Amino acid sequence: MKKVIVIPDSFKGTLSSVRICEIISERISAHDPQCKVVTIPVADGGEGTTDCFLHALGGERIEHTVQGPFGEEMCASYALLPDGTAVVETASCAGLPLVGERRDPMCTTTYGVGQLIGEAIRRGCKKIIVGLGGSATNDCGCGAAAALGTVFRKADGTAFIPTGGTLSQIESIEPTALPKDVQIIAMCDIDNPLFGENGAAYVFAPQKGADEPAVWTLDAGLRHTANRIRRDLSVDVSVLSGGGAAGGLGAGLYAFCGARLRSGIETVLETVRFDEQVADADLVISGEGRLDSQSLGGKVVVGIAHHCKKAGVPLIAVVGGAERDLPQVYDTGIKAVFPIGRLPEPLSVSRNYSEINLRETVDNIMRLLTVR
Repeated sequence: MKKVIVIPDSFKGTLSSVRICEIISERISAHDPQCKVVTIPVADGGEGTTDCFLHALGGERIEHTVQGPFGEEMCASYALLPDGTAVVETASCAGLPLVGERRDPMCTTTYGVGQLIGEAIRRGCKKIIVGLGGSATNDCGCGAAAALGTVFRKADGTAFIPTGGTLSQIESIEPTALPKDVQIIAMCDIDNPLFGENGAAYVFAPQKGADEPAVWTLDAGLRHTANRIRRDLSVDVSVLSGGGAAGGLGAGLYAFCGARLRSGIETVLETVRFDEQVADADLVISGEGRLDSQSLGGKVVVGIAHHCKKAGVPLIAVVGGAERDLPQVYDTGIKAVFPIGRLPEPLSVSRNYSEINLRETVDNIMRLLTVR
């Protein structure tokens, strides 16, 4: 083979996408030293997103002092790519790992996300990609909007920065306009609406520390905010697909910043110019922790497979595990699926052998492909 593209998602909790790329690339080169291996690690918009873009495209990490989830001063960073695109990771300043045992979406804020966006704009960035994964917040993006200049007022006219628990106090919204030549793209791989039984509060807030009364309060606040957005900004976010991402940050970026909500993998593929890269490739190897029915909705492997199918290039999926009875995956452009598990053992055991299992699986794939 002359060229292979390795473009995996992480195996959550076991291997990062960067490490997966390193292992697969090393085994390909061991069996086929003349083969050019292009590695493109992928993240879904959560923790590690900026690292993946920097690994794939180069660029630099820009550090900036911002407010953390509880308003505390902290140092966060974003990626500045060679073409001037900025990549902001919500998890870097509003993520669950930052709050530890203090999980409380009633009080946390996305203010720091807005500060990073604002810093990128001040640097002259015209395109800003915001990864929405891994948030500890439920403030409908009001914190981020406030950092960018939007003013929220209570009934008595007092300006304040709403959090999840105070959204219902918003009486009016005075928006600020971002520069017209700035484009914001929000990486979003869920289609949950802003509120309701499938919305941000009911589905995701319990993971962020909300008990049942808090979930009710948060959902009511999101409904109230949507009403104020519709009245004051003439924007309807009530049925926006993906509006519930990152505690409503998806809806907030859409309403307050004019952002486009796009599939995470499509955003990645466009940014790394995958269609150009795959045109002369002999093979693509992708992967994720679990290939299942949800994968068919456009997650990483299937999203890449659609592009490979269009280009006429075969894709092999190397995965942590695969759901039974999924013949549909082969209609997407995936030619073969290889789970890396070697023995019938629980994940609590096999996860300790993930590197070894991945290495041996790729070894066997390459032995087959290089048969003479």
